[in-house]
Formats: sequence, C-alpha cells, structure tokens
Amino acid sequence: MKRLFADTHFYLAVLNERDSAHPRAMEYIAHAEVDELVTTAWVLLEMADGMRRPGERERCAVFVQDLRNDTHTRLVEADAVLFWRGFELYRSRKDKDWSLTDCVSFVVMNEEGIKEALTGDHHFEQAGFTALLK
Repeated sequence: MKRLFADTHFYLAVLNERDSAHPRAMEYIAHAEVDELVTTAWVLLEMADGMRRPGERERCAVFVQDLRNDTHTRLVEADAVLFWRGFELYRSRKDKDWSLTDCVSFVVMNEEGIKEALTGDHHFEQAGFTALLK
C-alpha cells in the first residue's frame, strides 16, 4: 500500500494554478498510484491561514470539506499529545528553522512509517524525508 504525506505546500499548489508546483501536484493527483494521503489538522490550519483573503476563504473551506470526505485521505486530528510531541521536536532543534507545523508533520510521518511527502519544502529533506515536489 503506497502512502504519502500531504503537506501545505502540496495543497496550496493544487489550488493555485499560478503556483510553480501546480503542474507536478496535479500530475500526482492524476497519475500517481497512491492508496492513501495522510495529512494533519495542523497542515489544514496552515493552508487556511494562507488562504484567508475574501474569495480564497470559501474555496479553501470547500476543499477542506472535500478532503474530510475523501476516502483516500486520512486526516490526523489535532490532539494535545501530538502537539506536545511536535513542540518537543521544535524546541530541541535549535539549529533548524522548521515550523511547528512541520515538526508535527515529521512526528506523524515517523509514527506512520511514511518516507515521502508531497511538498517542495526543503525542511522535509533536512528531517530525512523525500520531498516529491522539488
């Protein structure tokens, strides 16, 4: 079973045709044989923060609702235990400029045994994962 982690970078690329990663993101949607995309509530929060302007907000809300209903996407919900595990990684890596959202993503990926992420974010590579949209 092929499972990939879906990062904010991927979702923003899907939703924005002018994004340089849009063609690669759409290629994964159309042709990749992926059984499950795993993402987190924190990724969706970050995406919604980036799409907060009028006009973008409704598009984001519809997209998130569609993700919640997609049988090939598994949303890891926000909970205190996962937040603090991500925060501990965030706190412990003083040499990196990883966001807290990225740190939570890295914890989830490690727990789930996922090595590849739909992202162009080099921080995933710094953490030992493969960024598929680079």
